[in-house]
Amino acid sequence: MHGPADPGPTAAPDAAAYRGRFAPSPTGPLHLGSLLAAVASYADARANRGIWLVRIEDVDRPREVPGAADLILRTLSAFGFGWDEDVIYQSRRTDAYRDALDTLAARCLTYPCGCTRAEVARAGRAGPEGPVYPGTCRPGLPLGRRARTERFRTPPGALVFEDRIQGAQEQLVDAAVGDFVLRRADGLHAYQLAVVVDDALQGITQVVRGADLLLSTPRQILLQRALGFGQPGYAHVPLILDTEGRKLSKSLAAAPVDARDPLPALRTAWTLLGQTPPPADLHPNAFWDWAIPQWHIARIPAKTSVACPSA
Repeated sequence: MHGPADPGPTAAPDAAAYRGRFAPSPTGPLHLGSLLAAVASYADARANRGIWLVRIEDVDRPREVPGAADLILRTLSAFGFGWDEDVIYQSRRTDAYRDALDTLAARCLTYPCGCTRAEVARAGRAGPEGPVYPGTCRPGLPLGRRARTERFRTPPGALVFEDRIQGAQEQLVDAAVGDFVLRRADGLHAYQLAVVVDDALQGITQVVRGADLLLSTPRQILLQRALGFGQPGYAHVPLILDTEGRKLSKSLAAAPVDARDPLPALRTAWTLLGQTPPPADLHPNAFWDWAIPQWHIARIPAKTSVACPSA
């Protein structure tokens, strides 16, 4: 593995330089599943005397629900979360993503692709997150085809990193994903590129987020290396699944958390994260004063999912 080694699953990050973030997508109101990631990232940053930021990941504008971003921010405030710098919106950062893509292209690390999703689905073998791109356009656009997307030239070999919760991780990105899209057919920049550029811009040193993004992390590390960015530490908290095994955000069980009465949801999230249960008589306004000194990331279950408590 190239670059500095990441801290182990139970190792504490460098508190003096800790910069963390919570980065929700504004596709709906905050629910228990996204609250779990917010609680973990906030508690870890504050327990390590670090900076905590909020970034609205609205790069996929067709999926954005009008008003959801403001609602999420109001809910976070009602739950006692306080961020240390201005909120960043990905939809306003197109120039930065374009510059990064130009840098990769100048280094011959990208290429135009004319394949449609249907063609990739037919020609690509099954991978952990869908069809693996078969490399059709890697040698050059076939005669008569126009470019639809821009893809990253995924290098061969295993990518290894250490997750502070899930432990050692290894992925052959070329075999599991293939050459992945950085600019979509609709002209929007892909999430993988945007998140890497923004983490670097904001100086993020520790990423605490949901385990649904665990398989994306190797792609992001490849892009960090290709762009000459530093690599943050990673910690992926379990997802909350309903009785059908679906991620809570895709389930009817994903009711919004109640901003008028934050303590029940905070208690539930805290307990699902394996932490010491709060006192029964804890006043809602005192939750974070009590919780932050109690935080231990090593107590989080080293698994990628937990059952919804209401399921």
